[in-house]
This record gives sequence, structure tokens and C-alpha cells, in this order.
Amino acid sequence: MSYKIVGDSCCDYTTVEKENSAFIQIPLTLDVDGFQIRDDDTFEQADFLKRVAQSKECPRSACPTPEEYMKAYEQADDIYVVTLSSELSGSYNSAELAKNLYEEEYGKKNIHVFNSKSASSGQLLICRKIEQLAKSGKTFQEVVEQVEQYIEGLHTYFVLETLDFLRKNGRLSRVQAILAGALNIKPVMGSENGTIIKLGQVRGMKKAVSAMIDHAIADCNALETKDLVIAHCNCYERAEKAKEEIMKKANFKSITIVETRGVSSLYAGDGGIIIAC
Repeated sequence: MSYKIVGDSCCDYTTVEKENSAFIQIPLTLDVDGFQIRDDDTFEQADFLKRVAQSKECPRSACPTPEEYMKAYEQADDIYVVTLSSELSGSYNSAELAKNLYEEEYGKKNIHVFNSKSASSGQLLICRKIEQLAKSGKTFQEVVEQVEQYIEGLHTYFVLETLDFLRKNGRLSRVQAILAGALNIKPVMGSENGTIIKLGQVRGMKKAVSAMIDHAIADCNALETKDLVIAHCNCYERAEKAKEEIMKKANFKSITIVETRGVSSLYAGDGGIIIAC
């Protein structure tokens, strides 16, 4: 049976996935002061971050249409879809609606939409898990069951260089943002059932990244069997240093570094780091 793995554009594919025909990516659309940016291969991170920095309003994202998902559903016998957390975006609902519309028109098909309860690096790990199981000869239902179980054990964390996005989207007042900036306070954030939670805060980005790493190591079991992905927004050296620190503290099965695309750049902000394991 042929299969396709469909990720929305918050899933930060590496070159490996981009060059693998089993992977499809469905772009979201970003809006900065009315300027529309399609989060596909035309996305230019530097231009996007500049526009976001100059904007007084909160940038927004629009989920893919059901029609875009339906086109992907035509391309294989088994379709596995991985979307940004349903708590953060309508991408999951759009993919589910596309499944219903497709099956109304063409009949039942092996299509499963996974709510990643994560983003970015977490989505990438889920997509890689799907490919591993599908390539090993597991049935469609076996893949679905094992990946849903994998998602329940997945952990996602991030730290932000700037609090502008939290301020612009109303999660932080202007006074709080200015005070935190003056004191160089960096929040350490995580995901719980797909929603963003604050795990703590420290002074300085270096300490914040270390605290995030310590949370990941403490929360993950059997590290030698776990893959870890570091996604970075315009801060490759910081991601490399994070990788070095992780390797000194723990023995993960593998560590991958990937650059954020549009949606992940919107959430992480310039200098932000996201890790999942």
C-alpha cells in the first residue's frame, strides 16, 4: 500500500523530508499588517522577521483550506496528516473537514488526522515516527494506534528571546514586557495537552536554554531510545550550543537541528528555540 505523510507548514521539515516524495507540506498563510505571506518554499525568514519587528499589531496565521488538504488525500492509499496543535490553530479542524468532504465524495479511505498537541520540532518527530512505522510494514491501523500513543509521550519546550509576540497577542501587558526586558527575564515555556504553559523564568537567554534542557531531560524516560529535535529561529549558533549542552548532560538516540519556517518563526520570534523529545 502506498502512503503519504501530510504536514502543515508549522511542521519544520529538514532537507531529508523535503527531498522524500512520501512527505507533503500544506502551507498556512501569514498576515503582517495586511501583507499576506504564504508559508511555502517562497517564504523568506529575514523579510518576515523585519516586518514583524516593525509591526505594532500581532501577526496572524490562517489555516489551509479543506480543498488544499483534499488534493493531498488523492495521492496515496494511506494518508497520515500531522497538524499544529488544535488549541493553537484551525489547521486540525480544516484537515478533519477535508477528510469528511473527501469521503462523502469518493467513499471511505485510510485517512487519519493527528492532532500533534505540539508544533514545529514536535510535529517533525511525529512525521518521522509515522514514516518509520509505515516503512516497517505496519498496517494503517497499527501505525495510527502507535503514533497516537507516541504523541501522548511527546514533550515540547521553548524559550523566547523577545516577548513582543506575547505582548502583541495580549498574553502579556506592555508594562510587563518592558519590565521583563529591562531585567532580561526569559520565560521557559512548554506544552500541556496542546496548550502553552509557563514552566518558569530566569534571567538571561543562556540560563533559560539550560533550564529548558533540564526540563526536557527530567521529563523524558529512556533517553537512549528517544530522538530530539531543536528548531531555531535565526539563531543557529544558539541551537548548536544547546545541542552540545544536551550531549554533555544526556545520551539521546539522535539530535537534529532545523530552522523554523513561517508559522514557527511567528510563534518563536527572532532568536527563539524550540525543542521536542
